[in-house]
Amino acid sequence: MDDTKSLSYFFLGLGIGVAAGIIFAPNSGSETRGRIRSKATEGGDYVRRRGSELRQNAEGLVDRGRDILGKQRDQFSSAVDAGRQAYRDAIREGGAAVDQVASELGNTAQSI
Repeated sequence: MDDTKSLSYFFLGLGIGVAAGIIFAPNSGSETRGRIRSKATEGGDYVRRRGSELRQNAEGLVDRGRDILGKQRDQFSSAVDAGRQAYRDAIREGGAAVDQVASELGNTAQSI
């Protein structure tokens, strides 16, 4: 007996819920579906637009990174070239100093 009462209360609540839904619904079913479809389309457009913007920003960052890397590579290459030249100059100056010391030692040895 309790089962039949529970079942009848369930159907009574279901009927009241359906009636309230029909009375208080802001739009008809087709209008609501159209609105949902429109919002879904707007959301898809927004996602595509933002994706395109992000792709363009990423491409700009990659190009900027390449430019910076190129400049750094050029600076490093210039520094290596300057170091090589400084080494050559030091070797040349060192060789000249050794020649001068050897000449002075030779002169001193001859005078003894």
